[in-house]
This record gives sequence, C-alpha cells and structure tokens, in this order.
Amino acid sequence: MSLLWNNWLLEAATLVLLIIYLIYRYMIRNFDYWKNRGVVFVPPSPIFGGLAKFMVGRTSVGRFSKEIYDYAPDEPYVGFFGFDKPMLMIRDPELIKRIFIKDFDYFKDRYASASVHDILGTANLFLLKHPGWKLLRTKISPIYTSKRLKDMVKLLAEVGQGLATHMELLDLKEPGRIVEIKEICSRYATDMIATTAFGLQANSLNNPTAEFWEKGNEMFRDTFYRSIELSSMFFAPFLSTPMRFRLFPQRFGQFMRTVIWDTINEREKIGFKRPDLIDLLVELKNQEADEADKKIFEFAGDNIVAQAAIFFVGGFETSSTAISFSLYELALQPEMQNRLRREITDAIEENGGRITYELIMGLPYLDMVVSETLRKYPTLPILDRIADSDYRVPGSDLVIEKGTPVYIPLTGLHYDPKYHEDPDKFNPERFSDVNKKSTKRAWYPFGDGPHSCIGQRLGLLQSKLGLIEMLRHYEFSPCDRTPIPMVLTRKGLMIHSEGGLYLHVKKLNS
Repeated sequence: MSLLWNNWLLEAATLVLLIIYLIYRYMIRNFDYWKNRGVVFVPPSPIFGGLAKFMVGRTSVGRFSKEIYDYAPDEPYVGFFGFDKPMLMIRDPELIKRIFIKDFDYFKDRYASASVHDILGTANLFLLKHPGWKLLRTKISPIYTSKRLKDMVKLLAEVGQGLATHMELLDLKEPGRIVEIKEICSRYATDMIATTAFGLQANSLNNPTAEFWEKGNEMFRDTFYRSIELSSMFFAPFLSTPMRFRLFPQRFGQFMRTVIWDTINEREKIGFKRPDLIDLLVELKNQEADEADKKIFEFAGDNIVAQAAIFFVGGFETSSTAISFSLYELALQPEMQNRLRREITDAIEENGGRITYELIMGLPYLDMVVSETLRKYPTLPILDRIADSDYRVPGSDLVIEKGTPVYIPLTGLHYDPKYHEDPDKFNPERFSDVNKKSTKRAWYPFGDGPHSCIGQRLGLLQSKLGLIEMLRHYEFSPCDRTPIPMVLTRKGLMIHSEGGLYLHVKKLNS
C-alpha cells in the first residue's frame, strides 16, 4: 500500500513540475525576440517581463519609462517586454517625429485600451481606434477655434473672481500662511473646465464638498488599485476586459451621464446656445449623418458622454499640474517670480486693466515659464502607439512588426542632457526665441501630429490665466513643508508631488 502511495505522490509531483515547466516555457517563448533582431533590450523576467516594478505598485510609469530610456543611452530605441509581449521604447527625436507625423499612417492608434464593457472608456477621443477616431476628431476639432477661445476668456474671468474670493477667505496678509497649492489649483481648474466645456458653475473653490471637484479628484486618486488599473491599460490592455478595468471610475461615469444629459435636455428645451463643448455635442447629436458615418461612429448615448468626460478630465489635470508646479518652481526662484509678475502687471496696466485673449497669449516670459514647467513635469509621462502594419525603420534593417506597441518616454527625453543642458534645473530661457527651436526638438507634453492633444490651446490658456490671477495678487515662497528637492509620487500614471505641494502665500499690497 505504501509503495502505491509513494508512486502516486511521485507521479503527482512530476505532473505538477511538468505543468510549471510548460507554463514557464510558454511565458518566455518570445524573450529572444529583440535579440534575434539585433535590438538592445532590457532583460525580462518571467510573468511580468519588464513590468514587475510598477505592476506591483513599486514605481510610477514615469520612473519606469525613464529607467528603460536610460538603459541604452547611445541607441535610437530599446526593447523591453510587457509580460511576454515585445515592446519598443523610441529614443531618437527624428524617429519620434516620423512616427507622430510623416509616417502617422503606420501608427494611427494608441496601444492603450479600456475594457469592452467600459463604453465611456473605449468611445472617447483619447482611446477610440480608427476609423472612428478620424471621424470624431474631424467633427470635434472646431471646438477650439481662435474665436471660441477668445469668447471663453470672458467666462474664465468669472472663475478668476471665484479664485479671488477663495484666496481672500484664506486671509493671506501675513507671510507665515501655509497653503496646499495643488488642491487650490485643481479646484480652480475644475471650475474653469466646468464653465468653458459645460456652461455650469461648479463652485469648487468656495464649496469644500463640490461634487465636480470630488469626482474629478477621484479619477486620479493614488490608490494601489487605481494605479494598477490605469497602468495596465497602457502596458497590458489584454487585462482590461477580463479584469473590467475602467478609464473612468464607475461613480464618475454615472455623475457625468447625469450632468451631461441634464444639461443637453435643458438647452434643447429652452433653445439656449453657448460657445462650449455641450453646444457642439448637441449640434452633432441633431446633425443628419449619412449611414456610412453612423456605422463608424454615432453621436448618441454614451458616445456623447464619453467626449464630455475626457474633455473634463484632460482640462482638470493638465491645467492644475501646470499651474501648481509653475508656482512651486517660481517660489524657489524669486527673481524669476518677480520678473514674471512685472511682465503681467505691466501688460495689464498698458491694456487698461483688461485681461484679454491677446494679452494672455502674448506674454513671452509667461509662455517660457509654462513651457519649462511642462518639460520638467509633463502631465502624462509617456505616449503610446501601435504599429498598424509592418514598418521598416529608416536607415536600419529593423522592421517594427504589425501589432508591436511603441512608446515615447517624455520623462526620458525631457531630462536627457543631450537635448536639455542641466535638465534638473528649472530654466525658462530654454524656450526663448533664440533657444526654443532646438529645445522643442525633444519636447512633447502634448504629443505631435494628428494625434496631438486637441485641448492644447485651451489647456495653455487656462494655465496662463491661472498664473496671471495668482501672481498679480500673491507672492509665493518655500516653507518647512515644501518638498526640496521635489519628490514625485512613486506609483500611478500621472505626475504628482508626494504628500502634497505646500507653499507660503502672502497677499501683495495693491
């Protein structure tokens, strides 16, 4: 009996070991892929390939991508693996430009994907695939014409008054007042995007529990699960559907559905028109579209809500990040802060006290400061594409095969001393008229080409106006809680300061 038992245990152990071995062999079956093509690559490990650190929440996407970028400093690209899938990190600015613009037809889509169960996540302009993306981009592009943006300045000025009221309530006459500046900036950005996109008064600045701000903040909350959810969409989208990963949290999606349809129905009922995103979506919803276009993308139901959701999230995070990090850097360098303040106050005085679109976009040093902030702190630290067909890299024997994900690492490029001397230093002079042509060769905070950020102009307008409103009335300086040097969060997809962004804020004499 014992002999039979021992034989059974031996057979079971052998079977288990065989299964483990077969699984292991299956998981490493592609690990010679880049070696066989003569591409320098980061050695992978079983299960996660090269993604282990951030898949278990030990590092952020920005840090992870920079580590890969730095692995092969003299190469135009470097290979790595997402689980068992070969991926390519592009390092050469000329090749990046070709992928973004000249050879766009080979890289029309993003690799990132949400769950097929997440309509808001799959149907929005950011993640939608061709040919739906092309049709949608063409239809929505008119939202940010120069005329519309000029009209929006009046709406944004009203939000500026809300900011002034909020800051007055903080009683900032004494120099020792410490403020968590990122929250103020995110509340300000929430109110700006709510009024310019939806025609609504979110009142985030003066209502601590404003629903708009709470829902927007939930989108980028640095929880372990949320970090894995967003990161997986970019590097392991095959997990999105079985794990039901969502681009937008479920409660945020329900909130947006209620807000958008209530607003649309009210406007249609009373015939109200306003130069904003809702107005354009109403127009597209009621437009007579041909059947061919409807089969590609129909402006109805969640397809409409998805566009409003991505515009809100994009405006919320980009502007608040740009404003708060700009104030942080200016607090550390008071001579830059004073120079920018003089430029702002002189321009407003010369313009009779009026803040117009032309004034905001015509301040050269303000533009240099914002551009340098976006270099050091790009909101989204990595951009992704997927090869739609086989693509031979010009001047080489490498063929990027159809279905291969390629990544453009902004943190790597923006901190590479080959393109940005002394990259850790905040230096707006990189973007002076003399220097900006060479600097922008490796500067992609909004992407480039047909897939570039559609909200770039509004994002810059909001960020610049926010800095104008802040700097003309207040002085910013470091405090004991100011992170020096800056410590960025070690998890998640977006760039944030670890533990908040605290500064001394003092109201200036009129």
